[in-house]
Amino acid sequence: MPKVSLSPLERQLMLPLVKHGWGFWALVSGLVAVIGLGVYAYTIQLEYGMAVTGLRDRISWGLYVGTFVFFIGVSYGGTLVSAVLRLTNAKWRTPITRLAEATTAFSLLVATTMIIVDLGRPERAASLFFRPQLESPLVWDFVAIMLYLVGSLIYLYLPLIPDLATLAAKMPRRRARFRRRIYARLAAGWRGLPEQRRALARGIGAMTVLIIPVAVSAHTVTAWVFGLTLRVGWHTALLGPYFVVGALFSGVATVILVMAIVRRALHLETYLTPVHFRNMGILLLVFNVALFYFTLSEYLTAFYGGEAADVAWVSQLARGPYAVLFWGMVLGGFLTPLVLFVVTRGRSIGAAVIAAVLVNVGMWLERYLIVVGSLSTPQTPAEVPLYWPTWVEWSVLAASVAAFALLLVLFGKLVPFVSMSEMAEAEGIPEPVAEPEGVVS
Repeated sequence: MPKVSLSPLERQLMLPLVKHGWGFWALVSGLVAVIGLGVYAYTIQLEYGMAVTGLRDRISWGLYVGTFVFFIGVSYGGTLVSAVLRLTNAKWRTPITRLAEATTAFSLLVATTMIIVDLGRPERAASLFFRPQLESPLVWDFVAIMLYLVGSLIYLYLPLIPDLATLAAKMPRRRARFRRRIYARLAAGWRGLPEQRRALARGIGAMTVLIIPVAVSAHTVTAWVFGLTLRVGWHTALLGPYFVVGALFSGVATVILVMAIVRRALHLETYLTPVHFRNMGILLLVFNVALFYFTLSEYLTAFYGGEAADVAWVSQLARGPYAVLFWGMVLGGFLTPLVLFVVTRGRSIGAAVIAAVLVNVGMWLERYLIVVGSLSTPQTPAEVPLYWPTWVEWSVLAASVAAFALLLVLFGKLVPFVSMSEMAEAEGIPEPVAEPEGVVS
């Protein structure tokens, strides 16, 4: 069989796929252990019911639903980074689009599992298929999220096709015989022929246009699940755009974190440069200001109006039992990242990473307070609802974060985090026609 040589670009990006050090196995083992603890906690919940959580009849949504909304938001940021930058043909986007697309798909997978966990009896999810109540926003949300999930997986897969063909042809046979066959099947006969390139470009272009409104609808309908009720703090027309902007904020922050981790772990400093972090930081700054505007508008309108329920809601957040979380969100999640970016002028990767961590913590607190803060506001004078998550809920939350991280880690061991075909095109390197058989010398 003819031997196939690797270009320097391919060699660097394919090396993490065949090289597994002790650090990789330690990371995977740790993540699996955390997921195992979460699964154990969930089995206890299945056996003894929702009584093992802090949820009760007064506060029926809590940590699970807040985490679900957070991961939906993370997915939207990944969609925006990839789709909008593809539409505008921004040249600097090439090394980060696949990271953004993977972030979208895996955060959506985790979000859907959180909904199942929140059901006291998970078999009830079948009702959404067999006995849907079309007037219910929950059904609308289910349909929107499923469409978004399917669309995101297709959007992740299509740009992978040229790289899958390259991996099928150039992965070392002695190490990855089975993987080469899988790559070849998934590459769907890709040879890099002109007609194949045109068809793939049309497919990616169509998905780029479609995925943005699908993503907007998914997060807007999630907001309507809250906003179409008469619950204080939820019943507002601002909630839809507020959720969308918050999703963009947390999603861009998560992409920055993934970029930094991949850059450091896989030594991709050549491709993920300070320019990429600065540009992503500018996006983060824009959404920071937009979200702060919505937050100020929401709470000022509620408090200034003077209605008893609204005042009680804002007071409970600002100086009540949730004051530490609320001001932690405002000062740590909104203002501190803004100051970091302004002081460093977006030139420090370390400052961008710190800001992204603070944003994600702040946005998780914001989602938690939207759910619990509103449900904890008394609706009657005699009502004193209180809620604090139990170890079961915290364990499941930790497992969800670990599952998201594990999916990204395994993805990075199957395909390059940076697109070889798009980088070659950006650098003016002609992509050869991939042969179905070949052995790396």
